[in-house]
Parts: sequence; structure tokens; C-alpha cells
Amino acid sequence: MTSPHPSTKKFKGDIRSPGIPSRVIHVRKLPNDINEAEVIALGLPFGKVTNLLMLKGKNQAFLEMNSEDAAQTMVSYYSSVTPVIRNHPIFMQYSNHKELKTDNSPNQVRAQAALQAVNAVQTGGLPMAGGLPMTAVDASGGMGGHSPVLRVIVENLFYPVTLDVLHQIFSKFGTVLKIITFTKNNQFQALLQYADGLTAQHAKLSLDGQNIYNACCTLRINFSKLTSLNVKYNNDKSRDYTRPDLPTGDSQPSIDHQAMAAAFGAPGIISANPYTGAHAFPPAFTIQQAAGLTMQGVPGGLAQLTMPGAAAAAAVRGLGFHQLSGGHCVMLVSNLNPEVSLIRCPLLPPSVYGDVMRVKILFNKKENALIQMTDGTQAQLAMSHLNGQRLHGKALRVTLSKHTNVQLPREGHEDQGLTKDYSNSPLHRFKKPGSKNYSNIFPPSATLHLSNIPPSVVEDDLKMLFASSGAMVKAFKFFQKDRKMALVQMGSVEEAIESLIEFHNHDLGENHHLRVSFSKSTI
Repeated sequence: MTSPHPSTKKFKGDIRSPGIPSRVIHVRKLPNDINEAEVIALGLPFGKVTNLLMLKGKNQAFLEMNSEDAAQTMVSYYSSVTPVIRNHPIFMQYSNHKELKTDNSPNQVRAQAALQAVNAVQTGGLPMAGGLPMTAVDASGGMGGHSPVLRVIVENLFYPVTLDVLHQIFSKFGTVLKIITFTKNNQFQALLQYADGLTAQHAKLSLDGQNIYNACCTLRINFSKLTSLNVKYNNDKSRDYTRPDLPTGDSQPSIDHQAMAAAFGAPGIISANPYTGAHAFPPAFTIQQAAGLTMQGVPGGLAQLTMPGAAAAAAVRGLGFHQLSGGHCVMLVSNLNPEVSLIRCPLLPPSVYGDVMRVKILFNKKENALIQMTDGTQAQLAMSHLNGQRLHGKALRVTLSKHTNVQLPREGHEDQGLTKDYSNSPLHRFKKPGSKNYSNIFPPSATLHLSNIPPSVVEDDLKMLFASSGAMVKAFKFFQKDRKMALVQMGSVEEAIESLIEFHNHDLGENHHLRVSFSKSTI
């Protein structure tokens, strides 16, 4: 009986997963539309590729490296990191062949042309355009004229983005070889190297402008002028995945945490459904499980990220941050107007950025108060957004306190009502895991977002309400698709802050309490 695959026998030995090193590597499960340059690119980071045999009908190829050592490094690396071409995971192993003998068939002519083009680029024999090599492979849809190195800037950095998180995200589009992270112009940035320019281009097109977490941590991606990265240490700031033998070096904090105050992360925020929402990654994007990082698909969003406390702490330390807990969740707010009692006003401006647990007005300095938030992340967010904002005619000064918590007065000891416990307040915005409020965290602005408006309340009712405190209402607009929500523009940011304190949770009747937050939109 004739075999439906007459040439299977010829390569039978290669499919038995031989473990004996050879400089010829057998690559399987390639996508149908694979080209020579993409296969060559798999071997380039590990040494010179000396020959190539493509078996397109079988979705296989044989790649010959210039030395057995190069082949061993390559197979070892890809045994721990599954290579991906065009979203297809592929598999490789040593071949039983010790070298490749190829003929002059059209397929092999293409393979040899691709090899010559790559070798010319590596030895500097081809012209450069815009600082990047122009390869002859471009014409056949090969490696592309782009650098394999991407420059990644993370904007609006509310939560930590570690080197490992970047590796997980960018590995979806191909094998990430090296990453270097650093801070420049108070921005968290990274240089990330793929095996080839085509993969880098695919990743850039797919990820540029996307948010890692909902409404924050936006990726801005460009091609780097560098064509290769020189990584000296494997640590939380830089890594060469092809060289596990590199030393760790001295991993000092790479980010000035004063300048990046808004970036601190903690389990409460990271685990709170950060990936849901219209601007997160498309549903097709899923990330494989990593140590301490579990991701599961969520309809309508990228994934749900749950991080155990230890992993979250590691993620924070990975950015050079200190874990903010205990003493770091208490803020000292000074330059308050002592005529306005914070004790009677639990909905302080910090409550927009977290849940206020306790407030203590200082006995001898009534314009100063200690405010305890649920955790360090919320304290940092509140501090970064509120320091310098005006409230009741005075510019607030907000700093982290050295106190570990706000002490309640002991039983039988009165403190003239200067301390208040709000830990069981029904007004907390962030108690519920995955709360929508996490995606509505914006800096103070003159425009407020209103929600939970009952059908009977009309525009004039709300305009009169917000004007009743003496503030100016400049504009008002209901949302077209949902009249439970509206925007109201106040005369100034200061008036908006005061109106938020005054009217958040205001009873509008019909069992509806008004929800007020700062808006990123204007009318």
C-alpha cells in the first residue's frame, strides 16, 4: 500500500525527537504562508545560519547553524520559550542530519537568496536607509525593512508595568529576545528586541495605542534606531533571554518614585478587573500563564488579571518601587481652611481616588489633617492628583505621613470630635472588587461626571442643585444614549472639587443617590 506522504520516510528519524545535538535543527508546525526569511530569523540571534531547507507542503523546515554550540543555545532557548510566527506556536528539535545538502530546485534558490541577503546585512554589505538595513528579502515579503528593536513608552502609568508584564504581552507576537527598561523624561520606557523586523512591525501595529490596564498604562511604540541590544545583566531592569548565564548585577531602583508617584501598584487595584472596557486589548488577545500571574479571557476585554499579594509586591519592587502598605497609606493634608470641618465632610477629595478609612484633625493645627486610605496605592493616587489643588480658597499640600495609621481615641477619652472612623461607611467607591470606579479615576477637572440620575430629574433640577452652593454652572449635557448620566461644567476646578464633596451621594429621590466623579471629557 502506497503511503499518502511518500517523503515521510526520508525524515522519519527527525520526527522522533532526537536529543543528540546537531547543528541542523528540524522546525515543525509552521504556518502555511511562511517565508524563508521568517524561518531564518529564528536562528539569527544565536549565530550565523548557513543553510535552509523548506518543506512547505509539510509545514516544516531544516535550519543549519554555523556551529553545534549555536544550535544548542537555540534549541535550549526555544525549549523554555515557545517561538511564535504569525500567532502560530512552532516546535523545534535537533535533526538526525549532521549537515544539509540542498539542490537547485526553485524553493532552494529562494532559500539561498534569502540567506545571502541576511548574510550581506550582517556583514554590512548592503546599503542602509534611515539607519536601517535595506534587505533584499523585503521584496518577497520577508523580514521587512524595519528594525527588530521597538522603543516602548508607557503613558498614564497608574499601576506598575514590569519587565515580565511587557514580556508576556509582546511574546504573543513573536519571540522576545531582549528587553531593557529605564526612565527618561519622567516616563517609564523600554527597548525590546525581536528576532526580526517583520515581527516587530506586527507587534507595533497591534499594540501601539493600546492600554495595558483599563483607562491607563497606554503603550506608545516606535521603531528604535538600534538594530540590536547589548544586555549586560539579567535582572528586573534588563534581560537577555538568549543568555541565561548573564550575572544579575546591582539592580538599583530604576525609577524616581517621587517623580512617578502615580505609578504605585498594590493587589487591590491590580486584581480589580483592569482589563475590561472598550479601550483594552481585543478579545482575541490572551496571555499565557506565567509565574504568579494568572490570566483568563473575559468577554469584551483582554483578560482578568489576578495577582497574589506576593506577586503584586514583586511587581511593584520590579519597577524599583517599595511596597506601599502600613505607614504609607496615611497622608498629611495641610493648608486646609479650618472653618470647613473635614469631620462633617467624609467625602473628601481623596475619596475619588480610594476609600477614606479615618480622618484626624490635628489638635494644635486645625488646618492640618491626617487621612488614612485603604492602601498605599490609593494614598499615592490621591497625593499625586490633589497636591497643589485649591479648596475653599487655599492650595492644598498633600504628602505621605510617617504615621502608620490614624489612631482612634481610647475608650472614655474624648478628642473634641477631631477623629472620625469611616471604615464601615456605605459611601466607599472601591470596596467592591472590579468596581467600575477604577476606570473613572481622572485628575481634578472643571467638568464633573454625574450618574445614577432618576428619570424624573430634568436638566434644570440638576443645574439648580449645583448652583445652590453658590458655584457657577457653565454648561450641562445629558448623555444621548443613557439619560442616567450627564456632564456638568463648573466655573473652575476649585468649584468642581467643592461641588463633588457637596453633592456626591446627594439623595435625588426614588431611591437614587447621585454619583459624582471628575470627567476626562469636556462639554
